[in-house]
Amino acid sequence: MMKSKIYIPLLLLLAVVFVIVYREWSEPEEQNVEWVEKGRWFKGNTHTHSLWSDGNDLPEMIVDWYKKEGYDFLALSDHNTLSRGQKWMPVNQVEKRRQKGDSGTLAKYLERFGKDWVELRGEPGSEEVRLKTLEEIRPHFEDDGDFLLIEAEEITDKFRQYHIHINAINLGEVIKPQRGDSVVETMRNNLRAVKEQSERLGRPILTHLNHPNFHWSVTPQQLAEVVEEQFFEVYNGHPGINHLGDTDHPSDEAIWDIANTLRMLVHDAPPLFGVATDDSHYYHGGNVSPGRGWVMVWAEELDANQLVKSMERGEFYASTGVVLKEVKYDQGSRKHLIEVTPAEGVDFETQFIGTRRSTPDTTGEVFATVSGTTAEYQLSGDELYVRAVITSTREHPNPSYSDQKEQAWTQPIGWRK
Repeated sequence: MMKSKIYIPLLLLLAVVFVIVYREWSEPEEQNVEWVEKGRWFKGNTHTHSLWSDGNDLPEMIVDWYKKEGYDFLALSDHNTLSRGQKWMPVNQVEKRRQKGDSGTLAKYLERFGKDWVELRGEPGSEEVRLKTLEEIRPHFEDDGDFLLIEAEEITDKFRQYHIHINAINLGEVIKPQRGDSVVETMRNNLRAVKEQSERLGRPILTHLNHPNFHWSVTPQQLAEVVEEQFFEVYNGHPGINHLGDTDHPSDEAIWDIANTLRMLVHDAPPLFGVATDDSHYYHGGNVSPGRGWVMVWAEELDANQLVKSMERGEFYASTGVVLKEVKYDQGSRKHLIEVTPAEGVDFETQFIGTRRSTPDTTGEVFATVSGTTAEYQLSGDELYVRAVITSTREHPNPSYSDQKEQAWTQPIGWRK
């Protein structure tokens, strides 16, 4: 992994140096540094689209796929809408969204759920199908207690040519795009609307900024400045979001390190946590498909409020295929331990990455590289934070970019008091 540089204007660089040299370091506070002792890993996707916006399948068909694939929870996050109320869609429009040669969206829907469930109206050739609401779908998938649907929305906003998309998970009401006079103000206005709803309804709502490199919309500096945001997509499975960056733009991972360094040194804020998601749209073939990225959340129960609170404490990791047994950080000894679940014929490499207080202009430095299923890193005290990325030798079965390997990302540690 290449080291990235922050090209900071001179005055900003001087401010960073002043922080390091002339004031005693005070790390940002976090509400809790200990993971819950009794718990288990829950697998979920927080970024999913259906026919309620620009996806190409019925919501219950999508939910059915995720449950069969072993997910524990799913957030249907359509653009600027919730799966509520009456929505009828012309069948010919539904069929136009599928890939050529597919057997037919409606035919598969009828085969899976039957004529008693599928609602149609109109004459042949001009029929419409009714999209079921989330509350109608829930009983078919949640009745055994081993699967959970979480209501969500992709708040889809824009400032000029820049796309500002923020997923809000565990919503109670739809939130309209709030607009703003800059990228930063647009982000903040939407986050304020989410916070207002969270406080008014008395429920935790998690937000994550989606695909910052989509149309090169959000820079690391802008993401760092919006300290109200705690999460962003370090991996998004859509092949068009410029995950790897280019010669003029940092990759999503490099954005993470640049933004976190600026947040801690300049904005006196905690680092961002990274999520992996599908951003799935196509379910009949095509290259914006499900099963590419997810989060593994450590919680006591499969409950929306608990899952959100666990993620807010950083008790989760992001993955595109690598499975972790354990993620440990001991505050006293300052040791970070990663244990990977072995896979036959597969090798693993763990890189411990971060930024040093003594060299803050060099971000995303690889502090150590460890091969095998167990990796440990001893913090020296000079690190602003440390995160780990675990890379497998196994090819991703459904890659979003060429030569993609299965990976996992843990959250930054070592920054708390």
